[in-house]
Amino acid sequence: MMCVGNSKLFLLGTVRFLIVLVAVGFSAWLIIGFHSEIMAQLWERPESLYLVFLWHLLSWILAAFLIGITVVVSYMISQLLFSVIIMDYMSRIVENKITGRVGEPTGLSFLRFFFYLIRQEIPRTIVPVIVSLLLFFMGWFVFLGPVISILSAIAVSAFLAWDNTDIVPARRLIPFRQRFRLFLNSLPFHIGFGLPFLIPILNIAFLCFAPVGGTLYYLEREQSELNNLSDKTINPEISA
Repeated sequence: MMCVGNSKLFLLGTVRFLIVLVAVGFSAWLIIGFHSEIMAQLWERPESLYLVFLWHLLSWILAAFLIGITVVVSYMISQLLFSVIIMDYMSRIVENKITGRVGEPTGLSFLRFFFYLIRQEIPRTIVPVIVSLLLFFMGWFVFLGPVISILSAIAVSAFLAWDNTDIVPARRLIPFRQRFRLFLNSLPFHIGFGLPFLIPILNIAFLCFAPVGGTLYYLEREQSELNNLSDKTINPEISA
């Protein structure tokens, strides 16, 4: 609701959606346009009628596989080069609207802060997705393949959710190890928050506006921890 009610958040989410959509569409266009040439490099077109049918079938399977890979790669590239600024700005709007200020370090230039955010995206976005994809493909070759495939999907959803709940602590320069510990301690929430991100096509739209929900979650959790600390200070018996 906040995304729809706030024109800036809605515009930024839409811009991010268009960036990802253009990157994915262009990559898919290249794959579809040259999939025959790519297949020819792997297997020359046979003359037998039955083998030609198999050749066409495998070529389109290969095209679908490559399109799936390009979707992931395009998302990560757009995330690193474009969306990191949009995500942080959306998070700033939400935090300022909720708390009246934006908690961030002082003394850093825009370029230094920008490259810091880029470095945060590398372990937070690329590595988890690659690990999850490896688990998914491993599921095709081992006895417990279906179980591993399900676990990999759960891992992808949790990591994608963490990508949005980690914006605020990353902006505050909290060490990565501490942020990762916070992620593990709230793993059930991240799995539930990230499940909609597994829905094909719709997940692109969900991800574009997810920084709003991720920021709200972290601010609510932070406020809850402050309230608990205040209660323990006022009533020492609670911590006993």
